[in-house]
Amino acid sequence: MKPSHGQWLRRVLASMEIPAPDPPRLLRRIEIMERDIMLPLKAFAIGMILYSFVSTPWFGLASSMLEITVETVQYLFGFYVLASVAFALLLLNLARLPLAIVQWTVVTSSLVDGLFLAGMALLTGGLDSILFWLFVGLIIRNAVSVPPGISQLILNFAISLCYILVGVLDVSVVSNLDAGTLRTLHLMPHEDLGQPFVLRLVVLWLTAISCYGAQVLLEQQRLATEEAGEFAAREGQLHSAGRLAAEFAHQIKNPLAIINNAAFSLQRALRDGRPGAAQQIEIIQEEVSRADRIVTQIMGYAQLTEGRVEKLNVVEELDRAITQVFPPAVPTDIRVHREFGRTFPPLLMQRHHLSEIILNLLKNAREAVGENGNVYIAADSRRDHSVEISVRDDGPGIPPEKTGRVFEAYYTTKEHGTGLGLAIVKHNVELYGGTVRIESGLGKGVAFILVFPAKTLMKLKP
Repeated sequence: MKPSHGQWLRRVLASMEIPAPDPPRLLRRIEIMERDIMLPLKAFAIGMILYSFVSTPWFGLASSMLEITVETVQYLFGFYVLASVAFALLLLNLARLPLAIVQWTVVTSSLVDGLFLAGMALLTGGLDSILFWLFVGLIIRNAVSVPPGISQLILNFAISLCYILVGVLDVSVVSNLDAGTLRTLHLMPHEDLGQPFVLRLVVLWLTAISCYGAQVLLEQQRLATEEAGEFAAREGQLHSAGRLAAEFAHQIKNPLAIINNAAFSLQRALRDGRPGAAQQIEIIQEEVSRADRIVTQIMGYAQLTEGRVEKLNVVEELDRAITQVFPPAVPTDIRVHREFGRTFPPLLMQRHHLSEIILNLLKNAREAVGENGNVYIAADSRRDHSVEISVRDDGPGIPPEKTGRVFEAYYTTKEHGTGLGLAIVKHNVELYGGTVRIESGLGKGVAFILVFPAKTLMKLKP
C-alpha cells in the first residue's frame, strides 16, 4: 500500500525535525552572535546614521510624499535606538535571565532590525538599494541565534515580508514623484515590482531554507557522532560490569554447591541417626537452595555481556511489555490506560534491561489491583530530552513507613516474593544514569516514575 501525500509530507517534516541545542550551547551561540558581533555592529551603524542625519539635508526636498517618508523613517530610527538600548541591556545580562526571556529578546530584536532595515533601504534606493544584502545577513544571523524549528522559519519569513514592504512602498513613493524630483534624486520610476524584485525575494527564501537545511545536516551529524560515542561507552561499561558480576556469582555458587553436596552426604550418613540432626540438615539444604535461587536471580545483573546496546523506541517497548503482562487473548477485568507523547528520543540501552524494568512494574500493578482495577501507563519526552515513564495503579497502596524500603534487596511484603523485583528495577534504571521514585499512600494506589536521560552515560554503582 503506497503512502498518501499526507503521510509522505509528515515523513519529510519528521526528517527535518531536530532537537533544539542544549540551553548552555544555545546561550553560548546567542552570546557570540548577538552580544559579541551584533551589538558592536549596531552601535557603529547607529553612529553612522546619526552623523548622516546631522550632515545631510534630509528635509526640504521637492516632494511632500518623500518628506513624509523621510520623517517617518526618522521617527522609526528614534524608536530603533531606544529598542536597541533596551535589547543591549538584556543581552549584557544573559547569565541572569531565563532562557525563554533571552530567546524572546533575540526574536523581537531581529524583527525590529528587519523593520528598521526596510526603512533605511527605502531611503537609499528602494528596490535598487545595496542594503538588500543586509536582509540576507539578517537571515543568516537568525539561523545562528534562533533554534531550528518553526520559530526560525516564521522569523525568516517575516524578514522577507519586510523586504516585500520595501518594494511595495518604493513603487508607491516613486510613482508619486514628478519628473524633476526623479532627476534630482537620480531615481528610476517603477511601474511594478518587476523581475529583479522576485529574484531577490527568491534569494532570501533560498537562504533561509539553505541555512535551515545546513543546520539539520550538521545537527544530525553531531547527534550521530554523539550516539556512536554513547554506544561504544555503554557497551564497554556493560561488558566490564558483566564480567565482574559473572565472576562474583561464579565464586559464590561454587561454595554453595560444595555445601549442598556435603549436606547431602551427611544426610545419607546419618539416615539412621537422630531425627533432629536430619531435620537440621534438611534446613541447611533448604537454605542453600534458597540462596542458590537468589544468586541465580542476582545473575540477572551479570547478563550485561549477553546483549547489546540498541536504539529503542519507547512506545514500541511499552506496548510489547503491556501485551506480555495483559495478553489480549486472556480476558480480564483490569483496564489498562495508555497515555504516550508524540515524539521521543531513542533510548540507548539493552532491550532486556528496559523490558525487565517495565515487566516488573506492570506485574506489581496487576497483582496490586487484583481481579478488577485500573493500571495507567504514561510516557513523555521532557524539555531536557529525557524520557519519563510512569506506571500507576489504583490498588490499596503502600503505607508511608514502607515506601522507603521497597527498593531494598530481599525486602518484600508478598508471601512468596524474593524482594528482588524492585531492586532490579532500581539497579537497571540507575545503570543508565536514570532515576526512579515511588508515590503512594494507603488507599491511593502506587505510582512508579522513571526518568531516563537520553544523552547521559551510565553510572555504575560501586
